[in-house]
Amino acid sequence: MQLLVNYEETAAIILFCIGFSTMMLHKNLIKKIIGMDMMDAAIFLFLASQGYIEGRKAPIVAGGVQSVEAYINPIPAGLVLTGIVVSVSVTALMLALAVRLYYRYHTLNLDEIIALAGKEEV
Repeated sequence: MQLLVNYEETAAIILFCIGFSTMMLHKNLIKKIIGMDMMDAAIFLFLASQGYIEGRKAPIVAGGVQSVEAYINPIPAGLVLTGIVVSVSVTALMLALAVRLYYRYHTLNLDEIIALAGKEEV
């Protein structure tokens, strides 16, 4: 029953698997972008759950306590914040590319776009 004890990690793995299967199985570009965002959120959840330690506080020195054992590790939180910024910019770029592809090919189905692009080159 280790899965019930580590429910944050279990939820992150399930969310990652759902996002991965969405990216692999769907042909619609918007659904692929949503799957990628789900995978990003799963990684952020996993990193945040690894950085949390029960009974410790945020790494802000208050009340004169300077012991390392009194605070959580701030590095996973910094990685999550950096990852969110990168994820938002990549999502914006992917959505802009999807809009351009839709204007050009009038579809978001990846197979149809590949077929239409192959016909243009001939």
